Amino acid sequence: MKIRCIAVDDEPLALRVIESHIEKMQDIELVAKCSNAIDAFAVLKNKKIDLIFLDIQMPELTGLDFLKTLQNPPHVIFTTAYRNYAIDAFDLDVLDYLLKPISFERFLKSINKFYNRKKESIASMKENANSEKATIGFIYIKKGKSIIKILVNNIIYIESLKDYVKVHTNEQNYLTKQQIGVFEEILPEDKFLRIHKSFIVSIDNITSFSPSKVEIAKTILPIGRTYKSLVLKKLNYGSYL
Repeated sequence: MKIRCIAVDDEPLALRVIESHIEKMQDIELVAKCSNAIDAFAVLKNKKIDLIFLDIQMPELTGLDFLKTLQNPPHVIFTTAYRNYAIDAFDLDVLDYLLKPISFERFLKSINKFYNRKKESIASMKENANSEKATIGFIYIKKGKSIIKILVNNIIYIESLKDYVKVHTNEQNYLTKQQIGVFEEILPEDKFLRIHKSFIVSIDNITSFSPSKVEIAKTILPIGRTYKSLVLKKLNYGSYL
């Protein structure tokens, strides 16, 4: 199902930027564009919305005050030109805080955060119901002018190549202009492990390991000295001695 979202901003250009970013995404639907919080409230009252892109500085009612009025609000990503509201914003448990002008790469990171939060919510619900652990979802990456959806279960390892990252999967490899730290933040810690400044690996796909390297998909990858202690602890190396 598509993410149903609205964008709320009194600046037409800012709304157009959000709309343009959303148009590149297959799984996101922009239900409405609102120039003020009052119009946004009317949309929320009549439609099911999963995510709000919300400006802070608006006439009549600020984004912060508007959010405080909502009971059980959708996920919120603030979009603003001002840094000084960040603490107030995160006190309201917003998903992200985007500073204008908003690049598509930064926008994409926020969408990945949404999916990660959604996955965590599903996992929590299933755990409370004593059912099976929630399945891992997917992430988006940018490849040229296209947006690629990659199932997390298909990822074997992530490789940093200077300003680019290569995502190795069961099906094929994808090269995207991004920093490896973004993937470390997004991918679930119980399934993926940073073993080197240049590598993140899928724990389930490790076929063998030693204090200095891991083997994954018939490829030998080094364990960096900085990461060695954490890696060996995560893999329970001491229990095999």
